[in-house]
Amino acid sequence: MSDRETVSTFGSASAAAVLRSACTMIGESASGAELLRLGENAIFRLAAAPIVVRIARGMDRWEDATKEVAVSVWLADKGISAARAANIPQPVAVDGHPVTFWHFIDGRSGNNGDVRELGAVLRRLHGLEAPPDLFGQSESPLLRVGQRIAGAPVSPDDKTYLSALADRLSDDLERTPFVMPPCVTHGDAHVQNLMFADGRSILIDFERVGFGQPEWDLSVTATEFVTAKFWTRSDYQDFVESYGFDVTAWPGFDVLRRVQELKMTTWLMQNVRESPEIQSEFERRMAVIRAGRPDGAWRAF
Repeated sequence: MSDRETVSTFGSASAAAVLRSACTMIGESASGAELLRLGENAIFRLAAAPIVVRIARGMDRWEDATKEVAVSVWLADKGISAARAANIPQPVAVDGHPVTFWHFIDGRSGNNGDVRELGAVLRRLHGLEAPPDLFGQSESPLLRVGQRIAGAPVSPDDKTYLSALADRLSDDLERTPFVMPPCVTHGDAHVQNLMFADGRSILIDFERVGFGQPEWDLSVTATEFVTAKFWTRSDYQDFVESYGFDVTAWPGFDVLRRVQELKMTTWLMQNVRESPEIQSEFERRMAVIRAGRPDGAWRAF
């Protein structure tokens, strides 16, 4: 199976079949498992054990899965409260998918009241010294966009438009003069990648961790404020005060905003067959992207 076919056929049903095989490999039961999220990975919580299983879309993600496990150990060593990988040899390959296993965090995911804490966590993360043997230079934030577009079950017209937009934004990124020094970056720094348990925040999801521009991380929450309207102005100001820099005041933000809009839309478009609600939201986001300006709130998935 090609990478393109893997992307286009990956969904909740196929992921559940991979989950059953993966659990058999480690001696656990998949019975009653709950699908927590379907995006770049299918994420399941097992009912029979305090384990979360992450199933990546294809074997081209093997190095990312391997890095995730190593990064979780490194972050713990650096005093960053982070998700812990289960103490078993991993990742494992199951039917063309890298699979990793994680200790279940008995708490809640981040919400609107936690955006200030996200700013504080990113400030600590960005201040760490990056070990060269763990990860290298971050890849372009547009890395997976082309693959998502190619494999998504949407119209050829939408694919053509999004591909051309990705090319233009790639050129714009190359010409964008960043103002902050490169550092360790999370790569997918939204508030739902924080969990909260026992009065502390716990950082999760490390497949995009690398060494790159902190503006990339900051632009996620900024775009959620400016375009998606996930945050009030007060929420966003809490984030800025906690981190210490307002990326929306930087002239290069408009490029990163459009990149984030594209990423958020192409992430969603992979799953348009999962529900009418996702299909409707994809169409709404396409209308905003085609107009080239924020217009009303987006629905989070």
